[in-house]
Amino acid sequence: MTAPPDPTRPRRAAFLDRDGVLNRRAPPHDYVRSADAFAWLAGAREGVLRLNGEGWLVLVVSNQRGVARGLMTAGDVEAIHERAQRELAQIGAHVDAFYWCPHDDADACACRKPKPGLILRAAQDWTVDLGASILIGDDDRDLEAARRAGVRAWKMPTDGDLEQTLAGILGRRVGA
Repeated sequence: MTAPPDPTRPRRAAFLDRDGVLNRRAPPHDYVRSADAFAWLAGAREGVLRLNGEGWLVLVVSNQRGVARGLMTAGDVEAIHERAQRELAQIGAHVDAFYWCPHDDADACACRKPKPGLILRAAQDWTVDLGASILIGDDDRDLEAARRAGVRAWKMPTDGDLEQTLAGILGRRVGA
């Protein structure tokens, strides 16, 4: 995690879901449980690099209920995020912070999407201008969380191409 910016100047952020946006989703009813199981999607690292280069904060917001179900630990989730940061650094990119919810639906927490808690906590931590920010997710829960937080949202196909999605959102060709 890099140091938060000047707290007196709100910044725009790109909130990204993790599984299905940055990395390949696990099969239905399963989870990406370890760093070894993490596999980047085409255009994901390049999309993060583009956001970095254009001055966006990059904040990952992800439901990880496999922790609540005892299928993985918080340490496993952190190891996945550490691997992602190492591999992003290889191309000069980074995620500013990862926010994740370890709860199951029945826990009724404020952080599990479609509730906006992860987005709101990240926005407070990083002095984010929610009205100038975007969220990219692959599930209706992502879009609902963004709506509740006052963030514009785009749905990309599960296991799609982040770089291509950003080209459509930001209005420029990939590689332009």
